[in-house]
Amino acid sequence: MNPKKLSRRSFLQAAGALGMGAGLARAVPAFGSPFLQNTTLRWWWWADEPGFSAWIDDVAARFAAQHSGTSVETLQMDVSAVITQFTTAAAAGEPPDVQFLWNGLYHMENVWLGYLDPLNDYLPADVLRDSNATAMSIYEGKQYRVGWYPVPLLFEYNKDVWDQAGLDADNPPATWDAWMGACEALKTAGFVPFGGGASDGYWGEWYLTLMLTQALNNGGEGIDLFIGERDFREPRYWEFWAKLEEMVKAGYLNNDILSVDLFSAVNKVLTGELATTLNVGAVLPAHIAQIGDRVGMMIAPVYSDGAMGGKPISDTQGFGIPSGSRNKELAAELLALTQSPESLDAMWSLTRYFPANKTWDPSPIDDPTLRQLYDGWVGAETTLWLSVLMPTMFWTDAMFVAAQEILAGRMTAEQAGEQHASIVQQWRMLNDDLIPNYQVFAASIAAESL
Repeated sequence: MNPKKLSRRSFLQAAGALGMGAGLARAVPAFGSPFLQNTTLRWWWWADEPGFSAWIDDVAARFAAQHSGTSVETLQMDVSAVITQFTTAAAAGEPPDVQFLWNGLYHMENVWLGYLDPLNDYLPADVLRDSNATAMSIYEGKQYRVGWYPVPLLFEYNKDVWDQAGLDADNPPATWDAWMGACEALKTAGFVPFGGGASDGYWGEWYLTLMLTQALNNGGEGIDLFIGERDFREPRYWEFWAKLEEMVKAGYLNNDILSVDLFSAVNKVLTGELATTLNVGAVLPAHIAQIGDRVGMMIAPVYSDGAMGGKPISDTQGFGIPSGSRNKELAAELLALTQSPESLDAMWSLTRYFPANKTWDPSPIDDPTLRQLYDGWVGAETTLWLSVLMPTMFWTDAMFVAAQEILAGRMTAEQAGEQHASIVQQWRMLNDDLIPNYQVFAASIAAESL
């Protein structure tokens, strides 16, 4: 099968051909009578920070202790298999009982395929609301995930490097012109102003999320772009690539950006090899543990006049119940336990990171830099993570290709807009049956992200 002709629905339904992926399975034994016939609850998870396994193990152990005769088997999924591994199992009728789910279309199309149950059937409305899974977990009034932890997306910089370049590290630039001035000062001082690792595509996704968002007034406009209701050939919608092109031509990015993967490169900001990079909040506790308050954070510099520009961007990771689970009631009890005060407090005590749940009291945050992260991106008014609304075909054939080509100097921003429009039209031809679902979802996202 030609992957260029593979629709997202076909991609999901045919995922069995891709195998079950990699991961690490651990079983937490039940603490009940050895004479009881055990029920094994299967919990598949992934996290931006692998160290969050301590929390997974803690919740699993407490659940097993509370449910005599029940064990919880956890599987840490590989990032490359989060979608395919679940969809393969769901299509075969052998999904886990609790599944980690990225937000937006990453799980919503599994909803449309009938692979996930609405949680409203299992959990009280206040538990669902307080879990803070966001509006991108809701379709036609039904919620399909509970929140786990927040995922702020931001510019991270090394304050020591900025100080050496004569910049005010405590007051980062807010506008594009000021940002370009800071990059020039950093370059003049002998530093690489900006960059990361784009070999695996995720840097391009993060860049698009931080920058294209500024051209939009609400999240529904983003879905409209990705499904062809709006036109990427309008300069407003490819200008964000022009800003990357501008930085490439000025020599502000690291020369090896195309040969390094995302998470290998983010640590270069700690050593000063990069003055500034893109990162997610869940990784920052590890960085703060190494260089303390020299970790700097900033919202993406504003270049456009869209209503979503200039706001912090954050999403939420979460869990749902597959429709094929044979233990849905127990799965719902496990999800409820993840939202209990004890589990919320354990998230902080075991990981030094925050739960997403709105009822958690952040007063234990005793580090000023972590407090800045919480107050500025988690407890603040945020806008949505745009890239979780793009169809898979747009990710692979449009965003990823354009980011690589522009970084290599082989494509202009205007050409990227033309390329995007072409890919969108191909996607529409392959997925005309899904357009109504996208339109309904876009309307609800627009209403929630005004």
